[in-house]
Order: sequence, then structure tokens, then C-alpha cells
Amino acid sequence: MIKKLISVLKRVILGGFILYGYNLMAAPLNLLIPINAFTLGLIGIFGISAIPFLALILIIAY
Repeated sequence: MIKKLISVLKRVILGGFILYGYNLMAAPLNLLIPINAFTLGLIGIFGISAIPFLALILIIAY
């Protein structure tokens, strides 16, 4: 149980760094994805493949 919790926590933290890097690269295009618990949870669960999905939702919503 503790190993799974640590694994999920590692993925969420790594997802935060990946999302921050994405936001640095996407700032000139104005496609910033906010760093909050929802987005970090999605990236933690689905991995890096969640970033294009979140960007698509951002484009459709605005």
C-alpha cells in the first residue's frame, strides 16, 4: 500500500515538473495549462499523454 502511494506521489510530482516545462514552452503561443490538483492528478494517472488532451480542452473552451 505504501509503495503504491509513493509511486503515485512520484508521478504527480514529476507531472508537475513536466507541466511547468510545457508551460514555459507554450507561453509564446498563449496555451498555458494551469498547475492545480486536477491537472496534476490527470497527468499523474495518464502520464504525459494527458498534456495534449488538456491543451485540446483549452483550445475548445476558449
